[in-house]
Order: sequence, then C-alpha cells, then structure tokens
Amino acid sequence: MNAPVTFDQLEVGFDVPALPGMDEAEIQTPCLVLDLDALERNIRKMGDYARAHNMRHRVHGKMHKSVDVAKLQMRLGGAVGVCCQKVSEAEVFVRGGIKDVLVSNQVRDARKIDRLARLPKLGAKIIVCVDDLANVAELSEAAQRHGTTIECFVEIDCGAGRCGVTTAEAVVEIALAVDAAQGLEFTGIQAYQGAMQHLDSYEARRDKLNVAIAQVKEAVAALEAVGLKPELVSGGGTGSYYFESNSGVYNELQCGSYAFMDADYGRIRDKDGNRIDTGEWENAFFILTQVMSHAKPGIAVCDAGLKAQSVDSGLPVVFGRTDVEYVKCSDEHGVISDPSGVLKVGDKLKLVPGHCDPTANVHDWYVGVRGGKVETLWPVSARGKAY
Repeated sequence: MNAPVTFDQLEVGFDVPALPGMDEAEIQTPCLVLDLDALERNIRKMGDYARAHNMRHRVHGKMHKSVDVAKLQMRLGGAVGVCCQKVSEAEVFVRGGIKDVLVSNQVRDARKIDRLARLPKLGAKIIVCVDDLANVAELSEAAQRHGTTIECFVEIDCGAGRCGVTTAEAVVEIALAVDAAQGLEFTGIQAYQGAMQHLDSYEARRDKLNVAIAQVKEAVAALEAVGLKPELVSGGGTGSYYFESNSGVYNELQCGSYAFMDADYGRIRDKDGNRIDTGEWENAFFILTQVMSHAKPGIAVCDAGLKAQSVDSGLPVVFGRTDVEYVKCSDEHGVISDPSGVLKVGDKLKLVPGHCDPTANVHDWYVGVRGGKVETLWPVSARGKAY
C-alpha cells in the first residue's frame, strides 16, 4: 500500500478531511469513511472462498478506483490483479504497481488503443475485451508499432444486452483472428452477466446464470474443437459468484462490491432468503455526514447531498438507525426525517450509499478508521478516469 499521508507531508492549504491519529469525531464532512476491520474481513472472506473453490479472483477496480484498496485485496485476499473499464483507469493501476490488469471493456478509439499498447512497457500484463473483428486489426497494429503484446478476451453477451457476441461461432471467429494476429494473444473469454446481479431473488439470479453458463460452455467446446482452449473464463459478481464458481467452466471471478457493500447490493437475498448485508458481507463503506440544520420540527438537514453521492440506485440508508431516515436530497443538502426530534445540529451519521462505484468517483479521499481513530488516508487514485 502507499504510505499514508502524514502531517509532515502536508503543505499549508492542503485540504484533506482527516489525518492519521485523529479521533473519528474530528473527521470533516461529507467524506468517505472505510471501516477497516469490516473491509479486511470482507476481503479475507472472499479470498478464502475463491481459494476453496480453486478460483482466481480479479477484483473490480472500477468499484473503488483505489490503488491502495486493490493492493489490500491482493495482500489479504490473494487477488491476482484488477479489472477496470477504461484505459485511463488501467494506467493508474499499472503506474501504482498493479501488474495484471484486465480492461473488461472494448477499446476502439485510436488514441486509447495507442495508450493501451504502451502499458506492457511498464511491466504489466494487459488484457482487453474484443467483440469485433475490426478491433483485432486495430489492436494488432498498435501492439506491433510499440513492440508489445496485448492479451485478448473474446466477450460474450450472456444476458446484459450490451457488448459482446451472442454465438459460439462468433466467439471462435474472433478468437482465431486474435490467435493469428501479430502482437496479440488469445487468453480466454469474458462472460460477465451484469443484468442479474441486483435481482432480489436468489432463484431469479440462479436461473439467469444457468442460461449464461450453458452459453459459455457451448463457446468453450467450440473453441476446444479448433484447438483454442481458453486459459481463462472470467466473470462473476457479488450477486452471482457462487454460481460461476460451481459451474465447472469459469475459473476467474470479477467481484468488486462485496468489499464495500452498498445499499442496493445489500438488499438482495441469499439462498436462505436473508439480505446479503446481514450475514454474507458487512457494510464497510460510508458517507460520513453531519446535521447542519434542524430549524423545522421533524426534519433534520445534513451536508451530504447529490454532490457527495450517486442516487441512481436509490437514496442512502442511515447506518445502524431505524429512528431516522434519509428521505430527500438536493445538490448540497440531505433531508432526514426525524419525527421524534432525536437529532441535533452537529450530530454525525454514517450513510450507506445506494451505489458505491459512482459515489467513490466523486470523492478525493478514503478515510480509514479503526477503533474510533483515523488510521490511514488513501486517495481515490483513479477518480474521474473515464477516458
């Protein structure tokens, strides 16, 4: 991990929400807080699961956008590397010391392809997803020009309805083209079923994944028939990893949100019908906010509004409280229903965001806390890296 920020390293005017050694009560709001104990337990738990099922775990870096969190996942959970969605994210992780990076997306713009082809010069293994023969030629030209090798996954659309091919024939056609192209290497299949990850019902998620698994098995058989057995079959998320790991065909997981656990993922159900944030995973990621006004009875106003979070997956949940509820937000304010008047100005609350990925992307820092003290300060390293 990167060395934590210290007082001695800070210049006058350097604005951070907290510093190591501070009491948790001194943290400036709104900001992102990580419960380090919960985070580490989540990471170790997923690592233990992956090892017990002979699965590689490539953590999804787009979730936290943090070199420090990724390194913690590798150190404590045995993760093999990261996946991310954009070349700029990959650049941050590679320069931060992560040497096995999958861009789990297509890269088509000429300048982006050129940047991608340069990354192996920094000592990194780079994999990218392909779903179009024309892209094979584009990637090959750039790799040859820079004297590097780009590894490729052929992406299957196994239910998300976005990128990827839909037939085994198309998978084979692209894989053969990659195998024949100079500067490229066919490494495997990308088969992430993103559309079912947040379905509440365990059975509904299982049924969607069964369709995807059958599709992937057909593609693998077709590849083996032409002598191109994939080294890696990669996919699986926080809502489905147990299906992929028991499929007999996947050998790499891409789970991300398990480490932080947001409100939207938390509400889905496990095989026993329980919410996954009450037993399977712990909430480790919060927006710390402070009550700034209570001028009206029954209503408290806090300082975490739209600019401090993403509400695409719903409003945040007040952690550990049933007596108050976050009910509305505007740019700079959050409205909290407080029917019994239990809150007062200055009170701090921990909010569990609806969606962790885009919430992390609007902050500069993670404040890591343990035992009521600030232990570390980590930058959101790839914040805003969307190109």
